[in-house]
Amino acid sequence: MERCDLGERRRGPIWTRRAGAAAPRGVIVNILHSVQGYHSKTIHFLNVAFDSSGDSLLAGDRQGNIYVFDLNGNRFNLVQRTMQACTALAFNLRRKTEFLVALADYSVKCFDTGTQELVSWMRGHESSVSSISVHGSGKYAITTSTDTAQLWDLDTFQRIRKLNVRQSVGIQKVFFLPLSNTILSCFKDNSVFAWEFDTLHCKYQLSPPVEGSVLFYKVFAVTRDGRTLVAGGKSNHLHLWCLELKQLIRIIQMPEKVRAVRHLEFLPDSFDGGSNQVLGVLSQDNIMRFINIETCKLLFDIGSPEEGISTAVISPNGRYIASVMENGSLNIYSVQALTQEGNKPPPFTFKVVEDGPKYTSEANKLITKVTSGRSQGPWKSKQSKIQSRLLKLQENTSLENKENELPGGLNKKRLQALLKGFGEYPAKYRMFVWRSLLQLPENHLAFSSLIDRGIHSAFVNIQKEYPIKSGKLLRVLQRTLSALAHWSAIFAETPYMPLLAFPFVKLFQNNQLICFEVVATVVVNFCQHWFEYFPNPPVNVLGMMENVLAHHDKELLQHLIKYNVTSQVYAWPLLETLLSEVLTREEWLKAFDNIFSNHPSYLLMIVVAYVICSRAPLLHCNQAADFEYFFHHRNNVDINVVIKEAYHLMEATPLDIHPQHMLDDFTPLTKGQYPVFNKYPMFIMNYQAQKWEKIRQDEIEYLRERQLAHESEAKAQEQKAEDEAWYRKQKLLQEADEQRQKILLEEEKLAEQRQRLAVVKRELEVKELQLLDASRRHFLNYQQDQLQMELKHLNDEIARKASMRQQETNAVQERESQKQLFEQHLIKDQEAVTKEMKEEVEARRRKVDLEDQHVQRLIEIDREEIQKAHTVAEENLARAEQKHTDTNWRLQRQQRLRRDDQDREKCYREIVKLLHDNRVKEAELLKAMRETEEKKEDVQNKAQLEEEQKAAAAADGHRKQFLDDKMNDELELAEKLQREDGCFERLRNLKARCTERGVEVQQVPGSGNISLHDLSTLASSPHNRRRAELARQERELMAEVRRLRRRLTSRARARLPPAPSPATTWSP
Repeated sequence: MERCDLGERRRGPIWTRRAGAAAPRGVIVNILHSVQGYHSKTIHFLNVAFDSSGDSLLAGDRQGNIYVFDLNGNRFNLVQRTMQACTALAFNLRRKTEFLVALADYSVKCFDTGTQELVSWMRGHESSVSSISVHGSGKYAITTSTDTAQLWDLDTFQRIRKLNVRQSVGIQKVFFLPLSNTILSCFKDNSVFAWEFDTLHCKYQLSPPVEGSVLFYKVFAVTRDGRTLVAGGKSNHLHLWCLELKQLIRIIQMPEKVRAVRHLEFLPDSFDGGSNQVLGVLSQDNIMRFINIETCKLLFDIGSPEEGISTAVISPNGRYIASVMENGSLNIYSVQALTQEGNKPPPFTFKVVEDGPKYTSEANKLITKVTSGRSQGPWKSKQSKIQSRLLKLQENTSLENKENELPGGLNKKRLQALLKGFGEYPAKYRMFVWRSLLQLPENHLAFSSLIDRGIHSAFVNIQKEYPIKSGKLLRVLQRTLSALAHWSAIFAETPYMPLLAFPFVKLFQNNQLICFEVVATVVVNFCQHWFEYFPNPPVNVLGMMENVLAHHDKELLQHLIKYNVTSQVYAWPLLETLLSEVLTREEWLKAFDNIFSNHPSYLLMIVVAYVICSRAPLLHCNQAADFEYFFHHRNNVDINVVIKEAYHLMEATPLDIHPQHMLDDFTPLTKGQYPVFNKYPMFIMNYQAQKWEKIRQDEIEYLRERQLAHESEAKAQEQKAEDEAWYRKQKLLQEADEQRQKILLEEEKLAEQRQRLAVVKRELEVKELQLLDASRRHFLNYQQDQLQMELKHLNDEIARKASMRQQETNAVQERESQKQLFEQHLIKDQEAVTKEMKEEVEARRRKVDLEDQHVQRLIEIDREEIQKAHTVAEENLARAEQKHTDTNWRLQRQQRLRRDDQDREKCYREIVKLLHDNRVKEAELLKAMRETEEKKEDVQNKAQLEEEQKAAAAADGHRKQFLDDKMNDELELAEKLQREDGCFERLRNLKARCTERGVEVQQVPGSGNISLHDLSTLASSPHNRRRAELARQERELMAEVRRLRRRLTSRARARLPPAPSPATTWSP
């Protein structure tokens, strides 16, 4: 595993040789920041963040060092030192080189990685900022703390909105949903709200989880398409919410080892369309497990109990995972290596590896190697001695130069030496050096109170006097000048204040606090005694400059005096604009590097040096306009020469005329509250205030008088308009009278013309009547011809329709005759079929009578046998004994027989009912057959009748055979009973029962079914099961007959011609 120790380096390579896909356990490099000294220690990394491309990584440690790691270019670079711990990072802004960092003082700062300068400073939180969410466009950001969430505009770095909640609820996280304008806010009471970004109206709220699976949400993750939300907390359950359906769709249970979830992160995939499937879950055991949320399978994990993970971030392209370890180091993982290692087949000792000993041993080996590589006793001791000496030397030098120490760890003398050597400060550190040199207090509350007062009345219409194209720059200038005017009233009356402040406003437009304090520091220190002669220019300061010029270049001063060019012409324009009119941006920055690094009198010296360095063109000027133009426009002057000349003037000027003895030393602004600035004539300000008040009163009076004048003028205009309207009306009346006279004369002329026209009209009417009479006669003749033609057409149409009606009548009569003939044929067919059915019924009745006669013969045979048995019983009657016992038995037998008779009567009734039902069904069958036979042809009817007769004959034969078989079985059973039973009383009862049964058979109508039931009664009473079997067989026979009839009916229907079907049908 590659290891990179940043140490004291500011830049350098990350690894010597990249491991790639073959990285052990997926770790490409392990990065740590150790400090060597008397007590060596490791500075812990706290937060990491990827940029939008996923190839650059931003990391912040506990001491406020911010590093950028370029994973493609294999370089790291220290871009900022904030001197305090960072709590959150964001590196996906619209401007790719800028990033946001939340610090321990509850502020959020924006830095540029290219220039390494502070872009802006955002304050407003009262507790630590836990997260920063940036909109997909990179133009807006949301910073979240436990008590509030604030929405920022990253173009102006102004706060747009603020989300406040009750202290009892608390905020967990507020963030933008990807690919949408929706803000999701999650609170500590498990409530989740979605807000519309444009209007900040609530779109919806996620309902609370189902009972039995409630967990307190702590961490959240959203897929790249913004459709799925995963939430976790103090449980091993994960809740999956569908944000489109706004409902909980799944609950994932992590392994038992997981008791709480600390962080969630989706692993992006280029081929899943944003619906990420792999989720990284960091639990309380400091192991991050990656699972598939669809299959709920564990894919791979990173970290171990020995090398635990504190937090982790996955790159947007899904190639890297950056994790902050518990030991303070930073691990960069390759997702490709992790997935390849997870897809390997399990080793032979899979169970042992799962238990953990082998894994632990490998981890211990790695730890041992790292420890041994870092701990070298002698080298450490030597280094500690050297470092201690250096520290002692630094302490001695710091005591000597204590008065030159500046905030931020800078030294003023060293800065001056650096400035003399290079002529200017490095561009990337210039703002930081200026802030240290000016010792800005950064009084946020005091500045906020000045800003909250709003725009000062003196600068409401500043855009009219100074038309600036950039609206943002104009607003910052307006606010800065208003804050200065609210701080001291003199600045609202100073006409050159916008010119003086504009260069600093343009330079610090992204941080208004720094801009205001820089301008205020310049006014307090470098503009001393400027306002003592207000509203006139500072004559005393200009006099000091004229004395210096007179001492160093008398010829030039005499030339200026010769053409009446005073210091108000050659010095004051440079002072009131702070040289911004005559220098370029780079020259101005270089000049103020030297001004801020020296005594405030250096500003006056550099102005005098500019005049002295421009002596050649000035000596050729001989008009006042040329001089004014020269000091208001850029000239061909080398700023380096001017700076050297200014240093020469600072050293060569005598003490009696040197401005350094007349101006106070540099004094920074006080912390907490800004100092009172009253170094100006108060009576003049009061006089001007009174003057302005008088002007305002005069203006009000003038406006009132002008209003009265306008009103009187309006009334005069109204009266004038009324007079003009009256004169116009009178004029119109006169004109109308004259017009009426003219009309009367014209009417007389018209009357004469009308008379003449009437005569001509009468003649024309007569001619017209004659023409109309001729045309009417012609039209009548034409109309008669047309009527005759129409009548002829109508007669032809009537004749045609009559012939068609006659044809239709003949067709109807023919159809009626055919119908009657068809009905006669149908009646004849019906009579023939009825006759045939009657013959068939008679044949069936005759067959039934034959069956009845056959049954009677069987009964008679049975009776004869019974009589023979009776004679045998009478012969053995004398042998009977125990008459009393026989009598009792006979009584019991009689009761049984009586019950049997009742059962038999019941069976008879059921048989009669069944016969009735069969006859009704036969009638329905005959009716159906008749209807079907009417639709058949004669040949089909005969074939059907023959088949039915054959089927009926076959059924009759089968039934006759069945009856014969049953009768034979009954006779054999009777003979067997006769042989087995030796008691004469039993035979006598049997005889009597058979006699009664014969009478009942004669009384009941003859039928095959009744004969079969009567035969079943021949069995003796001890054999009731035989009777039940016969009854069952009878029912089966009837069922078979019904099935046969149904089969015949279906065959008859099948022979019918098929009914006409439609042309199209629905397919299944």
